[in-house]
Amino acid sequence: MVNFGSVLKTALGVILICPAANSWAADADDENDTKPAVPTIYLDLRTYYTQIPAGSLAFGFGHPSFFTALRSLTGPQNTALTAGLPAAKSLNTDLPLTIDVTDRVSLYAGVSGSSTQFAGSGWSSFDITSWNIGFQADIYEQNGGTFPTVTLQSTITQSIPNGPLTATSFNNILEFDYALDKDETRGLLAGVQHTRVDVDSALVRINPNTVAYLGGYYQWPNNWKFTGRVGVQSFEGAQLLNLVQIQPLTQPIVRLDLDRMDDNDNRLFGLTAEIMWLPKPAYQLTLRTPLYAVKN
Repeated sequence: MVNFGSVLKTALGVILICPAANSWAADADDENDTKPAVPTIYLDLRTYYTQIPAGSLAFGFGHPSFFTALRSLTGPQNTALTAGLPAAKSLNTDLPLTIDVTDRVSLYAGVSGSSTQFAGSGWSSFDITSWNIGFQADIYEQNGGTFPTVTLQSTITQSIPNGPLTATSFNNILEFDYALDKDETRGLLAGVQHTRVDVDSALVRINPNTVAYLGGYYQWPNNWKFTGRVGVQSFEGAQLLNLVQIQPLTQPIVRLDLDRMDDNDNRLFGLTAEIMWLPKPAYQLTLRTPLYAVKN
């Protein structure tokens, strides 16, 4: 059983440490920077459309879709599980309220809703299916040096409502960003993502998933920014109610991002296309439209 108190204390401890670590990397010019009186606050609205092939669980970059599969276990489609997990389409919306405490540390918490369609059935009603809490922090900044910026993002997600198949995921991303120019408009990326899922049932076991990737980005003078990541996803398999066994896999994964930024690097609009092989390809398209209450 997961001790959420310990997990949250650990996360908060890292958040408190991160600003201090960033101060080590700051140069003398930072002392003259004018810091905003109120942090940037926004609803980081994200809408996902996902297609998942039969017999697969989809994790991908940062937004695991295994809740779709767990929903099928408790819905009218559970009788089809003896023949394997059905192909699925899902429409998800994330509503995390995000606070950029500084330009290096962000905190967020919110809920997600989804509607799903399984092979041979109609779309389900749109329901709130999970809540999440997390942070993102630059624990080291390049600042024109030779060592890249190091960013840590950690998210806890739990399914709603709680029940015999309540699932909790722990998603951690460590990314290295090496800027190739002073303005950080182009650079190289490398990172690793690890996702662990705990299910409150001895009959369901979902093993960890790891993604390792390389990539890069380029931002034009008009503030359009393109980012590409190519990597390998390694999933250690799953067992669902002794009916469906999903074999381990190691397959390619690709993510392409197109973002519109403002002059202060606030995101105004984002579009993401992702393909993951499971081993058949699964597709995910994400529309990101932040709603700002306070913008600096």
